[in-house]
Amino acid sequence: MTIPASELPSPAPGASPADRISTPVDGVDVLGAISPSRAGDFLSCPLLYRFRTIDRLPEQPSPDAVRGTVVHKVLEDLFDLPALDRTPERAADMLAPAWDVLLETEPALADMFGGEGPDVATWLTSCRTVLERYFELEDPRRLEPADRELYVEALLDSKLLLRGFVDRIDVAPDGRIRITDYKTGRSPGVGYEAKALFQMKFYALVVWRLRGVVPAMLQLIYLGNGEILRYEPDEDDLRATERKVEAVWAAIRLAQQTGDWQPSPSRLCDWCSYHQFCPTKGGVIPPLPERPAPVAD
Repeated sequence: MTIPASELPSPAPGASPADRISTPVDGVDVLGAISPSRAGDFLSCPLLYRFRTIDRLPEQPSPDAVRGTVVHKVLEDLFDLPALDRTPERAADMLAPAWDVLLETEPALADMFGGEGPDVATWLTSCRTVLERYFELEDPRRLEPADRELYVEALLDSKLLLRGFVDRIDVAPDGRIRITDYKTGRSPGVGYEAKALFQMKFYALVVWRLRGVVPAMLQLIYLGNGEILRYEPDEDDLRATERKVEAVWAAIRLAQQTGDWQPSPSRLCDWCSYHQFCPTKGGVIPPLPERPAPVAD
């Protein structure tokens, strides 16, 4: 089975993990593929979406983002241990090896340290602090996840392919499903929960399409300040999410056809790597590639 080449990026060193393991779809004229991250990018700022997905401009790694990668890896691997060994001390011992493995694949990450930034030892201590907070929220000795870092995808009736990676899926003895996502930052303020839950509803929609069961619980674990955001979706929620995703896709296609990728300034601009290309920051938007990458992720 093969997804039409016109709709997915060609194999390249910078290809996303989803591109490398996506299940092909034979005999279906797939509109394209989209993940919750890229949908969220477009909703936040269409120009950011363009820079990441069309231009594929490189981004400077940040200690905060890489902390999230390392902590996620430890929390994934923690459940490979026997239940009684899933302790804060054992998890802390897994941090340095997880960082070393990441450095082997991305040695340039070492350049984050030195100068005015944190040194590696201080940064690893901050990783341990975040990781310890997890044990204040859950007892992993009492959990046996059904899946961890699971790649999921589903084709909608509209022929739009939804895909992404779920941090953890728990299945109760009675078949109820809980989807869990770890966030190493702080929980959203009042009024911003809906944006945070969009990603989780996206995953719930995919799981519903795959398994025929609406997940009973969506759970966001915020390790930055030790809070958990929970939500119980229903079919109406997920149908509304499907309509929203399809509307986002239509807007992306329109932007691609017109070349109109509008910037959307917000507080998120403080964390953006593309100031030199953004007109709201005095930058100059680069010309589109002669053969732009497909609008997919």
